[in-house]
Amino acid sequence: MLWSIADAQRMASPTEIISARNPALAGIVSVRLSEHVPYMAQHHSKTFPEAAIEAPALDRGLAVLEALDAQPAGMTLTEISTVIGGPKNSTSRLIQTLIAREYVVREDATMRFRLTGKLLRLGQPRVADVSLVECSLDAMRALRDAVGETVQIGIPIGDEGVIIEKIESTQAVRIGVNIGLRFPLHNNAPGKVLLAFRHPKERERTINRIKLTRCTARTITDKATLRTECERVTKQGFATDWGEADEGIHCVAAPIRDRLNLLVATLWVSGIAGRMPKSMFTSVAVEVVKAAGEIERRLRA
Repeated sequence: MLWSIADAQRMASPTEIISARNPALAGIVSVRLSEHVPYMAQHHSKTFPEAAIEAPALDRGLAVLEALDAQPAGMTLTEISTVIGGPKNSTSRLIQTLIAREYVVREDATMRFRLTGKLLRLGQPRVADVSLVECSLDAMRALRDAVGETVQIGIPIGDEGVIIEKIESTQAVRIGVNIGLRFPLHNNAPGKVLLAFRHPKERERTINRIKLTRCTARTITDKATLRTECERVTKQGFATDWGEADEGIHCVAAPIRDRLNLLVATLWVSGIAGRMPKSMFTSVAVEVVKAAGEIERRLRA
């Protein structure tokens, strides 16, 4: 689905293979995804009048977060200070405070700063006073045990989706993901769910906006085909992909809806193609839809 072993540089699915050499973990291989936390990045001076800024230090700190969001690979101190228009000394103090509060980390190898997933944890979606993640964990674990593969839950953020929780497979060879990873809407099962179950008018506007980047030979790159796929997804109640974003990775996803029957999230299973072939999609979908229904029941309780 999102996770290619071969293409570590593709937008929305940066990957690397991690092979454990510790004898106690012999044979364990994980496809690990880089972290990307979803927050809109726009320098405050382009949007807010100076007269409205009554807490300049807070404003500059938020500008740092927004600047880092625009650069998932990270930024140097010089780059950050240039973007926010502040001196390096004061920018450094802001960054150190954000590091201490665990909103930012520094990569020792590159000396670049990047966002952590803490903002996502603060902004976890809720239905009424019920946390989506809290309502999902038991069902996600049960789904993982039923199908033996990695389970994730994600929400829409603009014209993308973002992973907000995961339960990894216990298989020796498994898909590993980082909370906060963004993914597109056209080339993977959860993305298709987040697109297909939008209001029809908003779905059409989204299809007209997004770029249908080809990732594999099976990626949908034609808008008419994508519209047809969305109709299929809404009719059958779940979405699938068979290596459409990444060779060798298959996924099955279902929608999660609130009390008003509006889409709030998507739940999905991702597995190695050899272990979860297309012939298993229907049986896996039964389990995914059942788990999504259990989450809906808890949200609506």
